[in-house]
Amino acid sequence: MDTPAAPASTYPPLNVQVHTPVLSLLGATDAMLERLVPIVRKGVATEPPWPFDDPMSLYQDSPNREWAWLRAMWAGRGRVNESFWRLYFVVVLDGEPIGMQDLIGVDFAAFRTVTTFSWLSPDARRRGLGREMRQAVLHLAFEGLGARRAESEAFFDNHASNRVSAALGYQPNGIAWATRHGDPADLNRWLLTREQWLASRRTDITLAGVPDCLPVLGIGS
Repeated sequence: MDTPAAPASTYPPLNVQVHTPVLSLLGATDAMLERLVPIVRKGVATEPPWPFDDPMSLYQDSPNREWAWLRAMWAGRGRVNESFWRLYFVVVLDGEPIGMQDLIGVDFAAFRTVTTFSWLSPDARRRGLGREMRQAVLHLAFEGLGARRAESEAFFDNHASNRVSAALGYQPNGIAWATRHGDPADLNRWLLTREQWLASRRTDITLAGVPDCLPVLGIGS
């Protein structure tokens, strides 16, 4: 009998993958993060309207930007328990990394609710990829992890993110406040239920590595 191939990582969250016909979400290993460093160094958010709330490492000047970003990734990957987890994925298009898509759960066992966060290289924007990667991570949340609700927030003038939420069936869910560069601004809140997701779920998205990841996140069968 052939010896089975070793997994890419001994840590299951880094082996989770989501594939659509257009792009893939791959676990953010150190090797994958290093491939993203040139994009981070060049700048993800370089002019208003600023898309991220404070504090945000991507607003710092290089090279502190890359160092702070990597430290945030390492710290976030290590903070995983039943009350909080965050899965970090590198978005890969035609073999090249172009951004990140995160999935966050807070007291997920009780609430079965996730939130998302993402960014794309400026060179990859306005091509429908933000919607594609959000659909990919929602498939992981609802199909792979058994979520009941998905939430999203975006500053009122982050038109790209707000358009993606509306297009995917999210419903307006109130207004919140946050600061960016120290200045307060309105956040639009959005909500997508499992029933709303099922009404337009895709059948061409595949998952890998999810079962082994569930115990790490405190998700029962």
